[in-house]
Amino acid sequence: MALKVVVAVSLTVLCMIMLQHSSHTVSTTHHEFFKHEEGVQHILVTGGAGYIGSHASLRLLEDGHMVTIVDNLSRGNLGAVHVLQQLFPHPNQLQFIYADLGDKRAVDEIFKNNAFDAVMHFAAVAYVGESTLDPLRYYHNITSNTLTVLEAMVANNVKRLIYSSTCATYGEPETMPITEDTPQVPINPYGKAKKMAEEIINDYAGSSDLGVTILRYFNVIGSDPEGRLGEAPRPELRNHGRISGACFDAAMGIIPGLQIKGTDYETRDGTCVRDYIHVTDLVDAHVKALNKTQSGHVDVYNVGTGKGSTVKEFVESCKKATGVNITVVSLERRPGDYAEVYSDPSKIQRELNWFAQYTNLTESLAVAWRWRRTNPLGY
Repeated sequence: MALKVVVAVSLTVLCMIMLQHSSHTVSTTHHEFFKHEEGVQHILVTGGAGYIGSHASLRLLEDGHMVTIVDNLSRGNLGAVHVLQQLFPHPNQLQFIYADLGDKRAVDEIFKNNAFDAVMHFAAVAYVGESTLDPLRYYHNITSNTLTVLEAMVANNVKRLIYSSTCATYGEPETMPITEDTPQVPINPYGKAKKMAEEIINDYAGSSDLGVTILRYFNVIGSDPEGRLGEAPRPELRNHGRISGACFDAAMGIIPGLQIKGTDYETRDGTCVRDYIHVTDLVDAHVKALNKTQSGHVDVYNVGTGKGSTVKEFVESCKKATGVNITVVSLERRPGDYAEVYSDPSKIQRELNWFAQYTNLTESLAVAWRWRRTNPLGY
Protein backbone atom coordinates (compact mmCIF):
# COMPACT_ATOMS: atom_id res chain seq x y z
CA MET A 1 0.00 0.00 0.00
CA ALA A 2 2.84 2.39 0.92
CA LEU A 3 4.54 1.67 -2.43
CA LYS A 4 1.31 2.48 -4.29
CA VAL A 5 1.05 5.81 -2.47
CA VAL A 6 4.67 6.69 -3.28
CA VAL A 7 4.19 5.80 -6.94
CA ALA A 8 0.93 7.78 -7.14
CA VAL A 9 2.51 10.84 -5.54
CA SER A 10 5.55 10.58 -7.80
CA LEU A 11 3.39 10.38 -10.92
CA THR A 12 1.31 13.35 -9.77
CA VAL A 13 4.43 15.45 -9.17
CA LEU A 14 5.86 14.41 -12.56
CA CYS A 15 2.61 15.35 -14.32
CA MET A 16 2.52 18.71 -12.57
CA ILE A 17 6.13 19.44 -13.60
CA MET A 18 5.37 18.47 -17.19
CA LEU A 19 2.25 20.62 -17.22
CA GLN A 20 4.15 23.51 -15.69
CA HIS A 21 6.64 23.44 -18.55
CA SER A 22 3.99 22.94 -21.23
CA SER A 23 1.23 25.28 -20.07
CA HIS A 24 2.00 27.94 -22.66
CA THR A 25 1.98 25.31 -25.40
CA VAL A 26 -1.40 24.06 -24.26
CA SER A 27 -2.83 27.57 -24.29
CA THR A 28 -1.64 28.37 -27.81
CA THR A 29 -2.20 25.11 -29.70
CA HIS A 30 -5.60 25.68 -31.26
CA HIS A 31 -6.33 29.01 -32.88
CA GLU A 32 -10.09 28.49 -32.46
CA PHE A 33 -9.77 29.53 -28.81
CA PHE A 34 -8.34 32.92 -29.88
CA LYS A 35 -11.45 34.13 -31.63
CA HIS A 36 -15.13 34.52 -30.91
CA GLU A 37 -17.24 32.01 -32.82
CA GLU A 38 -20.84 32.83 -33.65
CA GLY A 39 -23.29 30.61 -31.83
CA VAL A 40 -20.65 29.15 -29.51
CA GLN A 41 -19.64 30.53 -26.14
CA HIS A 42 -16.08 30.18 -24.87
CA ILE A 43 -16.17 29.87 -21.08
CA LEU A 44 -13.17 30.17 -18.77
CA VAL A 45 -13.64 27.84 -15.80
CA THR A 46 -11.17 28.62 -13.04
CA GLY A 47 -10.68 25.67 -10.72
CA GLY A 48 -12.13 23.42 -13.39
CA ALA A 49 -10.13 20.41 -12.21
CA GLY A 50 -11.83 20.58 -8.82
CA TYR A 51 -14.94 18.84 -7.58
CA ILE A 52 -17.52 21.47 -8.56
CA GLY A 53 -15.55 23.00 -11.42
CA SER A 54 -15.12 19.67 -13.21
CA HIS A 55 -18.85 18.95 -13.00
CA ALA A 56 -19.55 22.45 -14.36
CA SER A 57 -17.08 21.90 -17.21
CA LEU A 58 -18.80 18.64 -18.08
CA ARG A 59 -22.20 20.35 -18.32
CA LEU A 60 -20.84 23.25 -20.38
CA LEU A 61 -19.20 20.85 -22.83
CA GLU A 62 -22.40 18.83 -23.10
CA ASP A 63 -24.22 22.07 -23.90
CA GLY A 64 -21.87 22.72 -26.81
CA HIS A 65 -19.66 25.42 -25.29
CA MET A 66 -15.91 25.73 -25.68
CA VAL A 67 -14.23 25.40 -22.29
CA THR A 68 -10.84 26.50 -21.01
CA ILE A 69 -9.94 25.10 -17.60
CA VAL A 70 -7.32 26.95 -15.56
CA ASP A 71 -6.16 25.16 -12.43
CA ASN A 72 -2.95 24.89 -10.40
CA LEU A 73 -3.93 21.39 -9.20
CA SER A 74 -3.31 22.30 -5.56
CA ARG A 75 -6.82 21.02 -4.77
CA GLY A 76 -8.00 19.82 -8.16
CA ASN A 77 -7.49 16.46 -9.85
CA LEU A 78 -5.73 16.02 -13.16
CA GLY A 79 -7.68 12.78 -13.50
CA ALA A 80 -10.93 14.74 -13.76
CA VAL A 81 -9.46 16.70 -16.67
CA HIS A 82 -8.43 13.44 -18.35
CA VAL A 83 -12.00 12.14 -18.04
CA LEU A 84 -13.30 15.29 -19.71
CA GLN A 85 -10.69 15.03 -22.46
CA GLN A 86 -11.73 11.45 -23.15
CA LEU A 87 -15.40 12.41 -23.28
CA PHE A 88 -14.73 15.42 -25.51
CA PRO A 89 -11.65 14.57 -27.59
CA HIS A 90 -12.11 17.24 -30.26
CA PRO A 91 -9.24 19.75 -29.83
CA ASN A 92 -11.53 22.72 -30.31
CA GLN A 93 -13.83 21.86 -27.40
CA LEU A 94 -11.61 21.78 -24.33
CA GLN A 95 -8.22 23.04 -23.29
CA PHE A 96 -6.45 22.78 -19.95
CA ILE A 97 -3.95 25.38 -18.75
CA TYR A 98 -1.84 24.74 -15.68
CA ALA A 99 -1.54 28.10 -13.97
CA ASP A 100 -1.89 29.78 -10.60
CA LEU A 101 -4.29 32.70 -10.38
CA GLY A 102 -1.87 34.30 -7.95
CA ASP A 103 0.53 34.76 -10.89
CA LYS A 104 -0.76 37.96 -12.46
CA ARG A 105 1.52 37.70 -15.48
CA ALA A 106 0.25 34.19 -16.27
CA VAL A 107 -3.38 35.26 -15.85
CA ASP A 108 -2.90 38.28 -18.13
CA GLU A 109 -1.32 36.07 -20.79
CA ILE A 110 -4.17 33.55 -20.60
CA PHE A 111 -6.74 36.29 -21.18
CA LYS A 112 -4.64 37.86 -23.95
CA ASN A 113 -4.37 34.56 -25.82
CA ASN A 114 -8.02 33.52 -25.55
CA ALA A 115 -11.31 35.08 -26.59
CA PHE A 116 -13.49 34.42 -23.56
CA ASP A 117 -17.19 35.19 -23.59
CA ALA A 118 -17.64 34.65 -19.86
CA VAL A 119 -15.86 33.48 -16.72
CA MET A 120 -17.05 30.98 -14.14
CA HIS A 121 -14.77 31.62 -11.18
CA PHE A 122 -14.68 28.54 -8.93
CA ALA A 123 -10.99 28.42 -7.98
CA ALA A 124 -10.59 28.82 -4.22
CA VAL A 125 -9.51 27.09 -1.07
CA ALA A 126 -12.74 26.31 0.70
CA TYR A 127 -12.48 24.75 4.15
CA VAL A 128 -13.85 26.65 7.14
CA GLY A 129 -11.61 24.93 9.68
CA GLU A 130 -8.46 25.39 7.60
CA SER A 131 -9.27 29.07 7.12
CA THR A 132 -9.09 29.64 10.88
CA LEU A 133 -5.64 28.03 10.98
CA ASP A 134 -4.21 29.77 7.91
CA PRO A 135 -6.25 32.94 7.31
CA LEU A 136 -3.69 34.79 5.19
CA ARG A 137 -3.71 32.00 2.65
CA TYR A 138 -7.46 32.41 2.31
CA TYR A 139 -7.32 36.16 1.80
CA HIS A 140 -4.61 35.76 -0.84
CA ASN A 141 -6.25 32.81 -2.59
CA ILE A 142 -9.83 34.08 -2.58
CA THR A 143 -9.86 37.87 -2.33
CA SER A 144 -6.60 38.78 -4.04
CA ASN A 145 -6.93 36.21 -6.82
CA THR A 146 -10.49 37.34 -7.56
CA LEU A 147 -9.15 40.87 -8.01
CA THR A 148 -6.52 39.55 -10.43
CA VAL A 149 -9.17 37.73 -12.50
CA LEU A 150 -11.43 40.80 -12.49
CA GLU A 151 -8.61 43.08 -13.66
CA ALA A 152 -7.80 40.68 -16.50
CA MET A 153 -11.47 40.60 -17.52
CA VAL A 154 -11.58 44.39 -17.60
CA ALA A 155 -8.34 44.65 -19.63
CA ASN A 156 -9.61 42.14 -22.18
CA ASN A 157 -13.24 43.27 -22.44
CA VAL A 158 -14.81 40.13 -20.95
CA LYS A 159 -18.24 41.23 -19.80
CA ARG A 160 -19.83 38.35 -17.87
CA LEU A 161 -18.81 36.77 -14.57
CA ILE A 162 -20.45 33.96 -12.61
CA TYR A 163 -18.90 34.10 -9.17
CA SER A 164 -18.81 31.15 -6.82
CA SER A 165 -19.60 32.45 -3.34
CA THR A 166 -20.87 30.82 -0.17
CA CYS A 167 -23.43 30.86 2.59
CA ALA A 168 -20.46 31.32 4.94
CA THR A 169 -20.69 35.04 4.17
CA TYR A 170 -23.85 35.16 6.31
CA GLY A 171 -22.21 33.86 9.48
CA GLU A 172 -24.82 32.99 12.11
CA PRO A 173 -28.07 34.75 11.12
CA GLU A 174 -30.64 35.44 13.79
CA THR A 175 -33.47 34.03 11.72
CA MET A 176 -33.94 31.16 9.29
CA PRO A 177 -34.22 30.53 6.43
CA ILE A 178 -31.51 32.71 4.86
CA THR A 179 -32.58 35.08 2.10
CA GLU A 180 -30.33 37.16 -0.14
CA ASP A 181 -31.14 40.15 2.08
CA THR A 182 -29.96 38.45 5.27
CA PRO A 183 -27.10 40.54 6.72
CA GLN A 184 -23.64 39.22 5.84
CA VAL A 185 -21.68 38.89 9.07
CA PRO A 186 -19.14 36.12 8.44
CA ILE A 187 -17.45 34.53 11.45
CA ASN A 188 -14.49 32.79 9.81
CA PRO A 189 -11.76 33.86 7.34
CA TYR A 190 -13.27 31.77 4.54
CA GLY A 191 -16.58 33.65 4.71
CA LYS A 192 -14.82 36.98 5.23
CA ALA A 193 -12.56 36.48 2.21
CA LYS A 194 -15.55 35.60 0.01
CA LYS A 195 -17.49 38.62 1.25
CA MET A 196 -14.53 40.90 0.47
CA ALA A 197 -14.36 39.45 -3.03
CA GLU A 198 -18.08 40.09 -3.49
CA GLU A 199 -17.58 43.70 -2.41
CA ILE A 200 -14.75 44.20 -4.92
CA ILE A 201 -16.92 42.79 -7.71
CA ASN A 202 -19.89 44.96 -6.71
CA ASP A 203 -17.78 48.11 -6.48
CA TYR A 204 -16.38 47.68 -9.97
CA ALA A 205 -19.62 46.49 -11.55
CA GLY A 206 -21.42 49.53 -10.16
CA SER A 207 -19.39 51.83 -12.41
CA SER A 208 -19.09 49.62 -15.49
CA ASP A 209 -21.05 47.46 -17.90
CA LEU A 210 -19.85 44.21 -16.34
CA GLY A 211 -22.62 41.65 -15.87
CA VAL A 212 -22.29 39.52 -12.75
CA THR A 213 -24.19 36.76 -11.04
CA ILE A 214 -23.04 35.84 -7.54
CA LEU A 215 -24.15 32.42 -6.36
CA ARG A 216 -24.02 31.83 -2.61
CA TYR A 217 -24.34 28.14 -2.22
CA PHE A 218 -24.71 25.88 0.69
CA ASN A 219 -23.20 22.43 1.44
CA VAL A 220 -22.42 20.61 -1.78
CA ILE A 221 -22.74 16.83 -2.05
CA GLY A 222 -23.21 14.14 -4.68
CA SER A 223 -21.62 13.34 -8.01
CA ASP A 224 -22.46 13.01 -11.69
CA PRO A 225 -25.55 10.75 -11.93
CA GLU A 226 -23.97 8.88 -14.86
CA GLY A 227 -20.88 8.05 -12.82
CA ARG A 228 -18.36 9.90 -14.95
CA LEU A 229 -17.08 12.27 -12.27
CA GLY A 230 -16.99 12.26 -8.49
CA GLU A 231 -15.42 13.85 -5.44
CA ALA A 232 -11.83 12.85 -4.73
CA PRO A 233 -10.44 14.98 -1.90
CA ARG A 234 -6.73 14.83 -1.18
CA PRO A 235 -5.84 12.52 1.73
CA GLU A 236 -3.94 15.26 3.58
CA LEU A 237 -7.11 17.37 3.70
CA ARG A 238 -9.39 14.76 5.26
CA ASN A 239 -9.59 16.63 8.55
CA HIS A 240 -10.96 19.70 6.75
CA GLY A 241 -13.00 18.09 3.98
CA ARG A 242 -16.68 17.61 3.35
CA ILE A 243 -18.65 15.30 5.60
CA SER A 244 -19.61 13.09 2.66
CA GLY A 245 -15.96 12.32 1.96
CA ALA A 246 -15.38 11.51 5.62
CA CYS A 247 -18.42 9.22 5.68
CA PHE A 248 -17.15 7.30 2.66
CA ASP A 249 -13.64 7.07 4.13
CA ALA A 250 -15.13 5.57 7.28
CA ALA A 251 -17.30 3.17 5.28
CA MET A 252 -14.23 1.98 3.36
CA GLY A 253 -12.16 1.57 6.50
CA ILE A 254 -9.66 4.24 5.48
CA ILE A 255 -10.31 6.00 8.77
CA PRO A 256 -11.52 4.24 11.95
CA GLY A 257 -14.74 6.22 12.24
CA LEU A 258 -16.58 9.43 11.55
CA GLN A 259 -15.97 12.41 13.81
CA ILE A 260 -18.92 14.66 14.62
CA LYS A 261 -17.49 17.96 15.76
CA GLY A 262 -20.00 19.50 18.12
CA THR A 263 -23.05 17.83 19.67
CA ASP A 264 -24.18 20.63 21.98
CA TYR A 265 -25.62 23.10 19.49
CA GLU A 266 -29.12 24.44 20.04
CA THR A 267 -30.64 22.31 17.30
CA ARG A 268 -33.12 19.43 17.31
CA ASP A 269 -30.44 16.80 18.07
CA GLY A 270 -27.49 18.93 19.18
CA THR A 271 -25.58 18.75 15.88
CA CYS A 272 -25.20 21.40 13.17
CA VAL A 273 -27.97 21.88 10.63
CA ARG A 274 -26.94 22.29 7.00
CA ASP A 275 -28.64 22.63 3.62
CA TYR A 276 -27.16 19.94 1.35
CA ILE A 277 -27.27 20.82 -2.35
CA HIS A 278 -26.45 18.28 -5.06
CA VAL A 279 -23.55 19.25 -7.32
CA THR A 280 -25.65 18.59 -10.45
CA ASP A 281 -28.31 21.03 -9.24
CA LEU A 282 -25.61 23.55 -8.37
CA VAL A 283 -24.12 23.31 -11.86
CA ASP A 284 -27.58 23.79 -13.36
CA ALA A 285 -27.87 27.03 -11.39
CA HIS A 286 -24.58 28.21 -12.89
CA VAL A 287 -25.76 27.45 -16.41
CA LYS A 288 -29.05 29.26 -15.89
CA ALA A 289 -27.14 32.19 -14.41
CA LEU A 290 -24.80 32.23 -17.40
CA ASN A 291 -27.74 32.47 -19.78
CA LYS A 292 -29.44 35.20 -17.75
CA THR A 293 -26.51 37.44 -16.76
CA GLN A 294 -26.88 40.86 -18.37
CA SER A 295 -24.39 43.64 -18.94
CA GLY A 296 -24.46 46.26 -16.20
CA HIS A 297 -26.36 44.10 -13.71
CA VAL A 298 -25.29 42.32 -10.53
CA ASP A 299 -27.61 39.58 -9.33
CA VAL A 300 -27.21 37.52 -6.17
CA TYR A 301 -28.85 34.16 -5.51
CA ASN A 302 -28.80 31.59 -2.77
CA VAL A 303 -28.46 28.06 -4.11
CA GLY A 304 -29.89 25.51 -1.70
CA THR A 305 -32.81 23.18 -1.25
CA GLY A 306 -34.51 25.20 1.46
CA LYS A 307 -34.36 22.20 3.77
CA GLY A 308 -31.95 21.73 6.65
CA SER A 309 -30.63 18.35 7.83
CA THR A 310 -28.62 17.76 10.98
CA VAL A 311 -25.22 16.11 10.91
CA LYS A 312 -26.67 13.09 12.72
CA GLU A 313 -29.40 12.81 10.07
CA PHE A 314 -26.74 13.04 7.37
CA VAL A 315 -24.77 10.22 8.99
CA GLU A 316 -27.84 8.00 9.13
CA SER A 317 -28.42 8.65 5.42
CA CYS A 318 -24.80 7.80 4.73
CA LYS A 319 -25.13 4.51 6.62
CA LYS A 320 -28.15 3.60 4.50
CA ALA A 321 -26.43 4.63 1.27
CA THR A 322 -23.27 2.63 1.95
CA GLY A 323 -24.80 -0.27 3.85
CA VAL A 324 -22.09 0.15 6.48
CA ASN A 325 -22.74 0.77 10.17
CA ILE A 326 -20.17 3.53 10.46
CA THR A 327 -18.59 4.15 13.84
CA VAL A 328 -19.28 7.67 15.07
CA VAL A 329 -17.12 9.62 17.52
CA SER A 330 -18.32 12.87 19.11
CA LEU A 331 -15.77 15.66 19.57
CA GLU A 332 -15.65 19.30 20.58
CA ARG A 333 -16.95 21.97 18.23
CA ARG A 334 -14.84 22.97 15.22
CA PRO A 335 -13.60 26.60 15.35
CA GLY A 336 -15.51 28.93 13.04
CA ASP A 337 -18.57 26.71 12.70
CA TYR A 338 -22.17 27.85 13.08
CA ALA A 339 -25.20 26.03 14.45
CA GLU A 340 -27.84 26.27 11.73
CA VAL A 341 -27.78 27.34 8.10
CA TYR A 342 -30.35 26.67 5.40
CA SER A 343 -31.59 28.70 2.48
CA ASP A 344 -34.70 30.31 1.13
CA PRO A 345 -34.35 29.51 -2.60
CA SER A 346 -37.49 31.38 -3.67
CA LYS A 347 -35.61 34.17 -5.48
CA ILE A 348 -33.63 31.86 -7.76
CA GLN A 349 -36.74 29.78 -8.35
CA ARG A 350 -38.70 32.86 -9.34
CA GLU A 351 -36.10 34.65 -11.45
CA LEU A 352 -34.06 31.82 -13.00
CA ASN A 353 -36.70 29.07 -12.95
CA TRP A 354 -34.23 26.93 -11.05
CA PHE A 355 -35.44 24.16 -8.74
CA ALA A 356 -33.37 21.54 -6.94
CA GLN A 357 -34.07 18.11 -8.45
CA TYR A 358 -31.84 15.86 -6.34
CA THR A 359 -33.26 16.37 -2.87
CA ASN A 360 -33.28 12.83 -1.44
CA LEU A 361 -30.18 12.75 0.75
CA THR A 362 -29.84 8.97 0.85
CA GLU A 363 -30.24 8.58 -2.92
CA SER A 364 -27.73 11.35 -3.64
CA LEU A 365 -25.19 9.78 -1.31
CA ALA A 366 -25.79 6.34 -2.83
CA VAL A 367 -24.83 7.62 -6.30
CA ALA A 368 -21.72 9.33 -4.93
CA TRP A 369 -20.85 6.18 -2.99
CA ARG A 370 -20.96 4.07 -6.17
CA TRP A 371 -18.40 6.35 -7.81
CA ARG A 372 -16.18 6.37 -4.75
CA ARG A 373 -16.34 2.60 -4.31
CA THR A 374 -15.45 2.15 -7.99
CA ASN A 375 -12.61 4.65 -7.64
CA PRO A 376 -11.26 4.04 -4.12
CA LEU A 377 -8.02 5.95 -4.81
CA GLY A 378 -9.77 8.75 -6.72
CA TYR A 379 -9.04 9.44 -10.35
